[in-house]
Amino acid sequence: MGILSRTSYVIRSKVNALLNRSEDPTETLDYSYEKMRDELQDVKQGIADLTTQKKRLEMQKRRLEENVDKHNEQAREAVRQDRDELARKALEKKQSKMNQIEELNDQIADLQGTQDELVDKKDKLQGRIEEFRTKKETMKAKYEAAEASSQVSEALTGVGDEMGDVARSIERAEERTEEMEARSEAMNELEETGTFDDALSDGDEIDRELESLSSDKAVDSELDTLKSEMGDDTVTADTEPDANTAAVDTETTSDSEEPSADADLDDLEAAVDESEVEAELDEIRDDESK
Repeated sequence: MGILSRTSYVIRSKVNALLNRSEDPTETLDYSYEKMRDELQDVKQGIADLTTQKKRLEMQKRRLEENVDKHNEQAREAVRQDRDELARKALEKKQSKMNQIEELNDQIADLQGTQDELVDKKDKLQGRIEEFRTKKETMKAKYEAAEASSQVSEALTGVGDEMGDVARSIERAEERTEEMEARSEAMNELEETGTFDDALSDGDEIDRELESLSSDKAVDSELDTLKSEMGDDTVTADTEPDANTAAVDTETTSDSEEPSADADLDDLEAAVDESEVEAELDEIRDDESK
């Protein structure tokens, strides 16, 4: 097989495949039905033309028959006038017209036979067209029902093109959502561990630990102060003497007040130290903030 023949074969096969994919059976059936109707119309037109031709021959035959009658009367008149030669001429013309009439009869008979055949073919073709029309409508209904059923099945099973696109869109959305959730959790974890420093803060991880320790010390100091105040209230309530006991145990009471005074002094010194520490921490924070 030569290159040109192979190329022609490949082109024809490609075109045929393209036509098969683009062909709509319902449109093909409608087109075939219209072609058959066109053929029927052509047959009817042919019958009409044939009948017209036959009618022309019949009209010509009638004129010849009138001429035959005319020539016959001419021959009779010539005989009555003893004009045999003239009667002979009239009879010769009559015979010629009669020969033409016989030829016309043969042509008219042939045309009539052809017309009868065309009418018979027209009736058969019309019957086939009606049968094809019924079958066409049935086939179109079956095809449309099958196409609708196929589309519904594809929609239910998700194998159609549109449903496939929808499924892929859902998958992409789910993957994107999972990726964003994982990224959010990772950022939260990194922020909690201090891997990423706060962009709005000038301090680093050490500064945050120092601030946490300072806060813990302030809480512990406040707790110690509260405990000391609660202890002072308890000692004062326990050392209140009545009138008789105060007179007898004056010396004992004075001895017990000395440790209480020492405790107050220690608390005062602790508070002063705590105040100094807090003041120093405040200065450090101010310096850091500047």
